[in-house]
Amino acid sequence: MLKIMHKISISFFAILILFFACSERSGEQINNDTDTLSYKANNNKKPPSTFKDTLLVFENSVVFYLPDSLQKMALKKITDTALFKSQEHENFYQMRYSKIILNKYYKSIKSIEAKEYQYLKFVKSSGQFTLIDLNTKDDAYGLYIFDGEQEPQLVDMTNIETELGFYFKKK
Repeated sequence: MLKIMHKISISFFAILILFFACSERSGEQINNDTDTLSYKANNNKKPPSTFKDTLLVFENSVVFYLPDSLQKMALKKITDTALFKSQEHENFYQMRYSKIILNKYYKSIKSIEAKEYQYLKFVKSSGQFTLIDLNTKDDAYGLYIFDGEQEPQLVDMTNIETELGFYFKKK
């Protein structure tokens, strides 16, 4: 009986030592990685556009905005490599999905890519307009919808079906 208790005690302490040794190291590494990503995400803003041009939008349109090539390179420099690749992948497929929905259900709506513009000027049929400075947007990629009458609306690309349905029904 004494031998069994001795073996159980040794096994218990060995497991306990391994548990604390492994959990302490992995916890430190996770915290360091999280802190690094958090620091980069919070302290580095999206670089400004290298273009100062304005895109004029007059009609039923969706406007995809995305960074120009120099802006994208600057963004890559200040973003963790894995995070940058993940965001690029996500944005590519969100834009692709949005374009598929537009082609399938909203063929009458014009699709525009604003890659080399800093400003979007949405001009209503009444002559009033809304000017949007893309440098003030935190996201490098986004989507605005506009019908020529209402205010343009920034929408979530993953929810484009619902957003388009609600926005264009408001007339």
